[in-house]
Amino acid sequence: MAIEENKLQFSSVDIDGVKYQTLLTKKYKQRKNYEEPDPRLVLAFIPGTILEFLVKEDTKVKEGDVVLILEAMKMMNKVIAPSDGKVVYHVSEKDIVKKNQLLFEIKT
Repeated sequence: MAIEENKLQFSSVDIDGVKYQTLLTKKYKQRKNYEEPDPRLVLAFIPGTILEFLVKEDTKVKEGDVVLILEAMKMMNKVIAPSDGKVVYHVSEKDIVKKNQLLFEIKT
């Protein structure tokens, strides 16, 4: 397969103040941009079922307190508060959650 020169589209990339001409793939151009994770949002680290809330909503918790139990692969996983604040749930008991689904957030 021969690539015709006039069909190539070069893109300019700036790295540390130096501009480079390069060919970027379609996959690269359509990639999801990196976002800094918010430490107040707690996501499911594995798919599973919400078994039990150990803290009521809008209750103040301290860093390290166990907030809920997530059953995954026949194991009971304790999900802890990453910081001090009030708990706001985004799931209900007995909900089946996917990996990276928002479980709860900590409001300061």
